[in-house]
Amino acid sequence: MASLKIKAIFCMQLLPLLIGAFSVIRINGSWDVEDGLLRRQTGHQREFDYFKLSLLWPGTACRNTTKCCSSNACCRSNSPSIFTIHGLWADYNDGTWPACCSGPQFDKEQISTLRKPMKKYWPSFSCKATSTCHHEKGSFWAHEWEKHGTCSYPVVHDEYEYFLMTLNVYFKYNVTGVLFEAGYVPSNSEKYPLGGIISAIQNAFHATPELICSGDAVEELRICFYKDLQPRDCASGSIIKSGRVSSGSCPQYVSLPVVNGSGGNEQVAGFGLKLCFAVHLLLIFAFI
Repeated sequence: MASLKIKAIFCMQLLPLLIGAFSVIRINGSWDVEDGLLRRQTGHQREFDYFKLSLLWPGTACRNTTKCCSSNACCRSNSPSIFTIHGLWADYNDGTWPACCSGPQFDKEQISTLRKPMKKYWPSFSCKATSTCHHEKGSFWAHEWEKHGTCSYPVVHDEYEYFLMTLNVYFKYNVTGVLFEAGYVPSNSEKYPLGGIISAIQNAFHATPELICSGDAVEELRICFYKDLQPRDCASGSIIKSGRVSSGSCPQYVSLPVVNGSGGNEQVAGFGLKLCFAVHLLLIFAFI
């Protein structure tokens, strides 16, 4: 187990560099066109202040699942027991945020080379189509790009860059790995101190996260970043003061429920290594 953790940590440290290198290769090919397009279209929009990476806990998201389909990760035989991506959101410091900014509609072909890791680490937990910004119904990814990705200029210049950058940040700041190392693992019986979870994130990333709960179960965990993607405290959310913890709707002790009895320590322990190698191979074959 110790050897696995060391390999995973080493691999995860290299992964952002690899993804970053390929992002430059891919983005430079259409930088001028996309830059000019989005600059003209979003010139009226007040520029955002920071990013918020919102992560979903599958065990909580799947509690109310009543219908199964191929797009619903709750119904998979290997349903995830790790935090998955909800979205990367452009936010303002005053607690508000831009949404549905001017920009191109979602085009799934733009992210064809990212589809495999996105299906695994950015899945939908529903069979329902979601509303897009063009008065249509579309995929979970379409909703996130049109509502949030289009508002991420001037850091983000096109759809591909938005999804690649989000994956990069997710891999680099491995929340699941941090909590596992601190002893916070999926369980239907254990409850953990909210302050301990927050402290583990603070110690790892030097920033205070925001947590959202459904009952006593963690539903979302959010990490905030400056525009250069360095961690920062979220503008609102979790605070620790005088031994008391406040974090949205969360109680003092919270749970990380398991999806359909799956998961556990072994799955979480191998998460970093499996994720890293899978994306390495995907990127290598996509760009050679």
